[in-house]
Amino acid sequence: MYRDENEEPAGSAPGTAAASAPDTAAGPGLEHLLVSLQLTDSAFPSGFYTLSHGLEGYVQDGAVDRDTLPVLLHDLLRHGVGPSDATALALAHRAATAEDWEAVAATDRRLYATKLNRETRQAATRTGRQLLDLAAEVFGAPGIDRYHRTVTSRLAPGTQAVAAGIVYAATGVPVRQAVAADLFAFCASFAGAALRLRLTDHRLAQVLLRGTAPVIEETTREALARGFDDLGATTFAADVMSARHERAAARLFAS
Repeated sequence: MYRDENEEPAGSAPGTAAASAPDTAAGPGLEHLLVSLQLTDSAFPSGFYTLSHGLEGYVQDGAVDRDTLPVLLHDLLRHGVGPSDATALALAHRAATAEDWEAVAATDRRLYATKLNRETRQAATRTGRQLLDLAAEVFGAPGIDRYHRTVTSRLAPGTQAVAAGIVYAATGVPVRQAVAADLFAFCASFAGAALRLRLTDHRLAQVLLRGTAPVIEETTREALARGFDDLGATTFAADVMSARHERAAARLFAS
């Protein structure tokens, strides 16, 4: 029968199993890294990986190809996701850590208001509410459960970035790591959409992700330096593509 290898077998000398157990006190724990890995995994069912983040609209319009794909991703990070979602995540993380729930809700409402198209608002709230609902069960932290009730009571919209900030704060993940992890999740989701839209293959998708790493670092640094009044994107072409995508006859992705 399978048993815990750390349990001492009957009749063994006391402390034998403990003496042979690996030393876990030699360095910092991996708890925060493991939380980040779990939340950014495509298997985590928040719905984040069902989005193309506007890429399908660009493809439908013939406005992007394999060569310009990295340029589009970098521009979206610098001018869209960074000033909006990444900044909101950082603000929500800090406010949740301080238990300033009014500031969390204010950030949530402002981020929602900056999303100009119906599908981007729906995508943000659908994935955010799913994240809060699942994280309340997975992590069981009071802060997550509290804001989940706020969102289900319709006192705040529950956008994905703000939900992620709350979850990362509740699990003790440092704000810098939280922002970088969520930006990487965005890029991995974008690359996955590019695969399904046949803009790239699996090998080049990994080249795309690696080439984006310095932009993620830059975007993280700038997001952490912004305040509440700086929250908002300036990606006008992406807004137009999203508006056209809403009315497309056939769509593979929700955004």
